[in-house]
Formats: sequence, C-alpha cells, structure tokens
Amino acid sequence: MSARQPLLEVRDLAVSFRIHTAEVPAVKQVSFTLLPGKTLALVGESGSGKSVTAQAIMGILPSNARVQTGQILYRPTAESQAIDLAQLPRDSRAFQAIRSNQISMIFQEPMVSLSNMHTLANQIGEALRLHRKISRKETRQRVLDMLALVGFPNPAQALDRYPFELSGGLRQRAMIAMALICGPSLLIADEPTTALDVTIQTQILGLIKRLQQELGMAVLLITHDLGVVANMADEVVVMYHGEVMESGDIKTLFDHPEHPYLHALFKAIPHFDMHQGERLISLRDIQPDLSTFQTLRQPWPAEARQVAPHLQIRGVSKRYQIRQRQGWFRSQQHDLVAVNNLDLDIRCGESFGLVGESGCGKTTLSKMIMGALTPDSGEVLYNDRGTQRNLLTMSAEEKRYFRPKMQFIFQDPYSALNPRMTVLDILREPLHIHRLGDARMQRQRAQALMKLVGLDPRFLNRYPHSFSGGQRQRIAIARALALEPDLLICDEPVSALDVSVQAQILNLLKDLHQELGMTYIFISHNLAVVDYICERIGVMCHGQLVEVAPREVLFSNPRHPYTRALLAAVPYADLNRPLDFALLEKRYQDASAWPAPYTLRDVNASALVEEAPEHWVRLPTGGSL
Repeated sequence: MSARQPLLEVRDLAVSFRIHTAEVPAVKQVSFTLLPGKTLALVGESGSGKSVTAQAIMGILPSNARVQTGQILYRPTAESQAIDLAQLPRDSRAFQAIRSNQISMIFQEPMVSLSNMHTLANQIGEALRLHRKISRKETRQRVLDMLALVGFPNPAQALDRYPFELSGGLRQRAMIAMALICGPSLLIADEPTTALDVTIQTQILGLIKRLQQELGMAVLLITHDLGVVANMADEVVVMYHGEVMESGDIKTLFDHPEHPYLHALFKAIPHFDMHQGERLISLRDIQPDLSTFQTLRQPWPAEARQVAPHLQIRGVSKRYQIRQRQGWFRSQQHDLVAVNNLDLDIRCGESFGLVGESGCGKTTLSKMIMGALTPDSGEVLYNDRGTQRNLLTMSAEEKRYFRPKMQFIFQDPYSALNPRMTVLDILREPLHIHRLGDARMQRQRAQALMKLVGLDPRFLNRYPHSFSGGQRQRIAIARALALEPDLLICDEPVSALDVSVQAQILNLLKDLHQELGMTYIFISHNLAVVDYICERIGVMCHGQLVEVAPREVLFSNPRHPYTRALLAAVPYADLNRPLDFALLEKRYQDASAWPAPYTLRDVNASALVEEAPEHWVRLPTGGSL
C-alpha cells in the first residue's frame, strides 16, 4: 500500500447516545487519518469520546448509540476502494469479515474480555475458525506459534490453561495473541496497559511495537498517559468532550503544544524533575476546607513521638496454600510466600511509600496491618499517642476502641462505596457504628467532610453512581477521615484515574497530610506518584523489602538492580528520554539473576544493610557493597 494512501480515514464523525427521549452527543465532528504501519494516539480523559470512536470503527457501539454523521473510510489495500464502515450494518457479513480479521482490538481489562470457562487454545483460535477454513490441529499449532510470538514463557503448557490461572501481564499477552491471530492490518489498543505494573506495561508496549514492525500493521492507541504516547506514537489526536482540541505529529505536539488543554495535561503529570514545593496543576482544582478538622483534631503530645515509631512491623510472614491442577483429576499443593519475615518502622507523621509489582506482597502487608488477615508469625506494634499496642493480640473490645485510629482508602472507589446508600449514609455509617453523636451531629460532620474534600454538601443525598471517578474517590477519602484517624493506608488510590483527576486527588492527599499531620502508608506501583507524595520509600520484591531510603536519595542514587529496573520502566512524557524496551525484556524479579553483590539464592539468607545514612539495601547474609 502506498505510504500516501491512508489505511483509515475518519471524516467529521458524530456519535450520539439516546437517553430516554433525548440525543446526547458523545463524539462531535472528529476527523483524523492513519497511515499504514504507523501509530496514531487518541489522547484525552475519561468521557472525551476516545473509546466511543474506537467502538464506531469496530462496529460495536451499544444498542442506544448511533453514528449521526460522518464517514469511517477503510482501505484494505492500495488498489481497493475505500469501505465506509459507518454505513455498513454492524451485523452484516461484510462487517463480520472485517472485524477481528482485518481490524482487531485489545481492550483495557482482559478479565472482562476473556472467558474463564474456555482455555486459551479455544478462545484465541476462535477468530481463526470463523475467518479461515482450517483444521483443528492446524488452528492449535497457529495458536501455539502466536503464544510464542507474544512472549509466553511456556506456550505449549499455556494452550490448555484458563485465564484465571494467569497473571495480569500474561492475560494481556493472551488478549494481544487473540487480536493478532488473523494478521490484521489495523490494531486498536484501548488503554492496553492502564492496570499493569510499570515493568509489565513496558514489556507489553515493547511487544506491541515489535509485533507492529514484524507484521507491518497500523496501531490506533487510546490512552490518557502522555508517557506512553511519547514512546509509541507517530501522530497524536487530543480529544476533550467529544471534540478534537489539537492534532499533529508527535514532535510538534510535544515540543510546541498550542492548545491550553494539552498544556494543562502536561502540568498535571507527576515526574521526577519537580522542584521542592512544586505542585501538580489540575484542570479543575478543588478547594478543601480544613478549618473544622484542624479545630477538632488533637495534636500529638510531644513526648509520644519519642516513645517509638508510629508503627513497628517485626518478622511478619504470610503464606498461602495453592493447589495447582495437574491433569483432570490430580492437583498438587504448594506454599506461596506472600510476605517473608518483614521488618519495617513507620515514623510518626511521615508519608511512607511502598512500591513494587503485583504479587510482591504490598496489599497483603496492608491487610495484615489492618487486621483483615492474620500473619503466620511476627508482630505489629502501634504507638497510640504514647501507648504501645500489639495489634495482633488485642481483644475484640480493644479492637473496637482502636479501629477509628487507622483507616484504609481502596483502589477502586466504585467497588468500595455501597451503590444503595446515599453519600450522607456512607459518611454517617462509621460514626453510627462507633456510636459517635446523634443524627444531627452526624449530619453536620458529613457536611464538614464534604467541604474537607472539596465537594458541595448539597450532594449528600445523591448516590455514588451520579459522581465521576475522581469525585467518588474524594467521597472514599472523606469516609476514611470520618473517625479522625492518625494513620491512613492508601492502596493504589489514583491508579484507575485520569492524569488530571489524579492530580486533584494527589494534591488533596498532600494537603491533608501537611495540615492534619496524619501518618500515611502509600502503596503504589507508580514511582512518580510516590515521589510526589512520600518522604521515605520502601521497594518490595518477593515479600521482602529490597531497598529503603528517603525519596530524594532513592531516586537520585538507586542501588538495588530491582529498584533500577522499576525506575527504568517509568515512561516519561519527554521525547528525549525514551524507554529502553530491549533492556526491560529481562526478568528483574528473578533474585538469582541479580548481579553481584545482590544475587540471592535464598531470600531467607539475606538482610538489609545500611549502605549510607538511612539508605538500606538487601544483600546476602554476610555480603557487603
């Protein structure tokens, strides 16, 4: 196909949704061109119309949506006439011959797209059986070859595995294999790495880039992450409220952005080059009212901070028994070590970051601190304003008294909030459980909580579904603060949010920490976010801390190879700092492959060594730097 002849051309596309009797516009006069073998990125926040545009191209719009005007011109070859996909009936044979065969799509959440009732061989091979006259044996071989191509460590064994048996990264690789099995000329990737760890994200992006070059396909990348865009795209289209704000080649838009919206997106991204005291600039800033809680909050006695750290974790371990299927009727049981003899001190009033990939033990550790899981060994000591308490040996009555002092913010606010309760009931519930105040006092506290997180108290009678993702997370933060805790555990509180909403929440959490003096344990896989929020950071791998240091020390002088790998995997929104995809193909989770002197054959035969003041690095027992 000629380089000048577009593979896909979208002209003045308008899509609307019919809600009751009204037509609500979702995409308004969007136009762009995608050339063969190139990557075009659709960038914007949730609700900007990116995914609706992709659904229109694929012919999978919801039943209440329709293309109002415009064309979606697709040219399979340079010599063929353009096919207007907007005019093709979505259930016609002509569209079925294109969908998954010539144009394919990777979705954001693989567990929603993959069936847990069918093996990978069945699911990935389905498109081949629909579009090719091919035997079952040949289909299985093609699937095997594709699993090898997308980087499955043991493709033959993976054929008969189910999606629930795979990690998040392998599930996304399976989705890519399914999308590419028919050799499409266009791949639509809708937020393909949003929920993945930074190292897995980099591997998936490198895989898409490599496969694009090998197969000669074009990619339409949908994302809100400008770091991903900088490393993947040739052309960029920036969308806001269904309209195109700015478009052009990657270098022009990154070096000389013109539209205020694109400028604002760049300023909302946390990065490692931020100056002391510099704040993220959100598109829609919030003004929290801290006055009520500053008045109510009792300061810590000065001597209480000298007694002990706020939280002391000593020798905590947690193992799970896992059954692994072997054939139809046999299974083998083995132990999975989630947290392994971990020691950690959290100081009074500090914001401590805990980073690492999925499966490293971060969330398991936080659940043991909260009492949701019981460790197999060890102790967790809490400094209750001068009184030491062992959280693992408290009676039920002691736990009831203690609960308000430590609260949790979950990753997904929609799942964490009861959809059948109003915001007023959600905020009153902790007060009601702990019998604090009457109904009038509880309502006043709920109003103060809404002001605290920058929401209008008039919204108290609404339900969670009527709020945006960022507003729901602010409600979740308000609920966590209802009992005036001294320690707050934040488990990936911004990982599912757009960059501008993420900036809102991070600024709010930073203000609350500084003004109310709470202690934070901030869990994340995004190192740039942790750099913005935290004062001291611990890096976890294999259920153990491999490096602990103050924020500025860790990022300026990382010593452990695992920490260096995490930092190398962070995509910068800067064309002059590209990712090294080849470097990150290595498996830095393998402790036996770490270079000397960090190589570990047995995690139990290792210890944290103070390499410099307050900078601790894990080494084999008896080892030295």
